[in-house]
Amino acid sequence: MQFEEMKRRLDGLVIFRALLEDDVVAAFRDMLQACCRKDAGKFTTCCAELESRLFRHGDNWSHYLHDTVMESENVCIRGCASGSVTPVLEECLRRELALLDELARVRLEDLTEKLDNAPTFLVGWLTDDRSITADYEQRMREVGSKGYGIFARYHVFTVENGQLVPVRHPDPQRLEELPGYEKEREKVIANTRALLEGKPANNVLLYGDAGTGKSSAIKAIANAFAEDGLRLVEVKKNQLYQIPDLMDALAANPLKFILFIDDLSFTANDDNFAALKAILEGSVGGRAHNIAVYATSNRRHLIKETLTDRTGDDIHESDTRQELMSLSARFGLTITFGSPDRDRYLYIVKQLAKQYGLEMDERELSVRSEAFAIRAGGRSARVAKQFIELCKAGVPY
Repeated sequence: MQFEEMKRRLDGLVIFRALLEDDVVAAFRDMLQACCRKDAGKFTTCCAELESRLFRHGDNWSHYLHDTVMESENVCIRGCASGSVTPVLEECLRRELALLDELARVRLEDLTEKLDNAPTFLVGWLTDDRSITADYEQRMREVGSKGYGIFARYHVFTVENGQLVPVRHPDPQRLEELPGYEKEREKVIANTRALLEGKPANNVLLYGDAGTGKSSAIKAIANAFAEDGLRLVEVKKNQLYQIPDLMDALAANPLKFILFIDDLSFTANDDNFAALKAILEGSVGGRAHNIAVYATSNRRHLIKETLTDRTGDDIHESDTRQELMSLSARFGLTITFGSPDRDRYLYIVKQLAKQYGLEMDERELSVRSEAFAIRAGGRSARVAKQFIELCKAGVPY
């Protein structure tokens, strides 16, 4: 294909038109245009700009364009997720993928052959024969478990200004690294499997003492089932009012989502209280079947109450208290993570010692870990991990 035709077809992208807004692809387009006009000076400037932008991500143009295409959220991939891709869209997609495969193999020397006074001091970039077409077609076949757009590359997200932001380096917590609360976690795992299989799944409240691994359990479950189409969205309490619109957008996504609210509690007059009730109950259209709320709290009923609250001047004080208490009832599954007794604590310590490769006499390990727990204010999984890490690092405590 001639570069003039390649540039014309690049300008005419329909399905992947958003690619033209990518800064690296835009620089490539400008360079291609300068080459077509045989403007060596402009070509040099545009080529240097392309390399400057590309090299921030790597030195392989084929890999960059491939990954950018794979993350593209467009009408075809969304239609594939809902089972509605027309023959017209399929043909348009086929032609554009073929073009993108050709673009991905363009080398600097291919372009400079067409120029007089071409720059010889630029190094160029790497390319390879990886097929964008084949990989994108595979992505469309697996859209139900792999997702599309940013959901295909990342599995953990936070919320900023009502928009999802991917967590590029999520906590790598694994289930096998969390000994001591296997029975409690199994209930959460079973509920998560039901969500992934399209069965009725409950909202889940994990409550109990601090340091017992409630948050770690949810993060580990998200990591374990990421390949099966599970995505985790961490939401702060003060962001709850932004979530209904976000849930409406996620409801049409083929993937399954956990909205994770950590360390949840309210005061009696907290404005976020009503927002969470609305999220748990769903909109007028019903609750989305691909979304569940998982929350952790140190309070069984989520509400901070004082004696003053109970002796106030509320005429219908009983009704008010019932309303406050009803929030926790909207979680269909409530699981208690209590502080470990001595036997469970020592079991956790021993299992963590094996994971960290800590060699210590079992009796000495028990005595020292118990002493550490006393100084730390009590037994917990967190205290056990801190003890093992200090021992492994050789740090005096």
